[in-house]
Amino acid sequence: MKHLISRRNFLKAAGVTTAAAAMAVGAPAASACWTGEKSEVTILYTNDVHTYIDKQAPELTYAAIAALKQSYQNAGKKVLLVDAGDHVQGTAYGSMDQGASIIELMNAAGYDAATPGNHEFDYGMDRAKELMRDADFPYLSCNWVDLRTNLRVLPEIKVFVRGGVRIAFVGITTPETFTKSTPAYFMNASQTKYIYDILGGDDGQKLYKAVQKAIDKAKLLGATYIIGLGHLGVDPSSAPWTSEEVIAHTTGFDAFIDGHSHTVMENKQVADASGRLVTLTQTGSYFANVGEMTIAPDGTISTRLVSTYDQEDVAVAAEQAAWVNTVDDMLGEKIAVADTKFYITDPATGKRRIRSGETNLGDFVADGIYAYFNEIEDLHCDIAIMNGGGIRANVDAGPWSFKTCKTVSPFGNVACLMSVTGQQILDALEFGARFAGAEGRENGGFLQVAGAKYEIHAMVPNTVQTDDKNVWIGSAATPRVTNVEIYDKTTGTYKPLDPNATYALAGMNYTLRNLGDGSEDYLVMSSYAAMFGGVDANGLPHLSSANSPLADYPGYLLNYEDPYGAGRIQMIW
Repeated sequence: MKHLISRRNFLKAAGVTTAAAAMAVGAPAASACWTGEKSEVTILYTNDVHTYIDKQAPELTYAAIAALKQSYQNAGKKVLLVDAGDHVQGTAYGSMDQGASIIELMNAAGYDAATPGNHEFDYGMDRAKELMRDADFPYLSCNWVDLRTNLRVLPEIKVFVRGGVRIAFVGITTPETFTKSTPAYFMNASQTKYIYDILGGDDGQKLYKAVQKAIDKAKLLGATYIIGLGHLGVDPSSAPWTSEEVIAHTTGFDAFIDGHSHTVMENKQVADASGRLVTLTQTGSYFANVGEMTIAPDGTISTRLVSTYDQEDVAVAAEQAAWVNTVDDMLGEKIAVADTKFYITDPATGKRRIRSGETNLGDFVADGIYAYFNEIEDLHCDIAIMNGGGIRANVDAGPWSFKTCKTVSPFGNVACLMSVTGQQILDALEFGARFAGAEGRENGGFLQVAGAKYEIHAMVPNTVQTDDKNVWIGSAATPRVTNVEIYDKTTGTYKPLDPNATYALAGMNYTLRNLGDGSEDYLVMSSYAAMFGGVDANGLPHLSSANSPLADYPGYLLNYEDPYGAGRIQMIW
């Protein structure tokens, strides 16, 4: 009997329902919980919602998702609702209360499980854990471990009994979280060593082994179907940690619900290590779709993406609208008018450019940091940098509000100024540009600049030294970045960077890893917008190159009218 109780408690801790636990240990289960008959099961899934909740039916929102799930339940069908990460950050609706309202909406919508994406950590480790505790659903991750105990921080699997079968979800978090969130969040207070790891390995083996171990545990618990719930993506820049590579190096998955790369993938068949085909799917991003996976009684798995739904759960819709209105009231004041559209994408292709090349919005945000220290704080700043991954949205021509700035820069990072050597600037630019020019690869650490210009030689191989978390550990043996020049305000000219000289570098604490005091990112941008001239009859400044306060700097590179920027970053082929 002691063994029986221990086994049942083990299964309960692993997330198996009482009926399933009873069967696993050989005890009879109540017929109301288990009939032995199989019926169709539907799994609804989302990924990379990024707090885009200011929509109306038939566009998708949490209110629509709640109604869709309820419609299945009302019809007597078996349904689960899961999320593959990146849901608490992205717009002001997430950042204004650091994800609290988003978790409340997910609770109200009836989510059954989720895995943390890299952006679940953007408000710091303590806040990430707090949000996960506040969720009414379990967060899962088989590869996030506490190095102090060598234990997983979260359960690796969750087993549900639905439609006469046991469905196990295996949670997987991208190892890119270290560099696509903030490495310091995973370190001790003195930032001298890591106390958390998200298992990956520079060859992927640590990740593959953690996933296989979780799959094997799910099999031990009698899972009929095993589904990956991963925030990994399929971008080549995420190799060797993509969902396709995880499937190819493991056995046992029946399907894999993915996130991270914002890919619209209704149903792709990927061979696992044994050659068996696994269904891989992803919904895109920003509530463009909700996924619908159907497990038929004969075991057939099919998927489809649904882009609209004309019903909403009344209670969830009211809660959602109340928060949207609150944020809009707080941030809705108009502060300027843009005379041109500002881009993070390439207007010719529609693909995201901000992480691999210069754009006019990249210039604008970097100029805002540069002007903040030089003009508002009246401090000397030689160069300002802004990582492309911290600039999140295109902005159409027309009125700008505080909300506009918060949408572009939603992270709540703080502007910092520090003294660095020219060599450190070179290393930072090189690290940011290590994938530039490579087809299908991008880097959220790509640096937009103000007060500087530089060249990237795309055909030179990347030789930046990194550890197995892709964190910089050494200078490039053969630099791709050359001809770096810094603007000299006293002469109005650009002068070659001196690796041995000291410069005043400005940026956000996320990039500089310096927790100094300063203004929040969106307020820095708002302050810059307010400094523009060309004020109209409504008292709003107009955002154009001619009206910028930096237009008074002789010879300064400034051209917001060109989507590709002022020519500060030249790609050499």
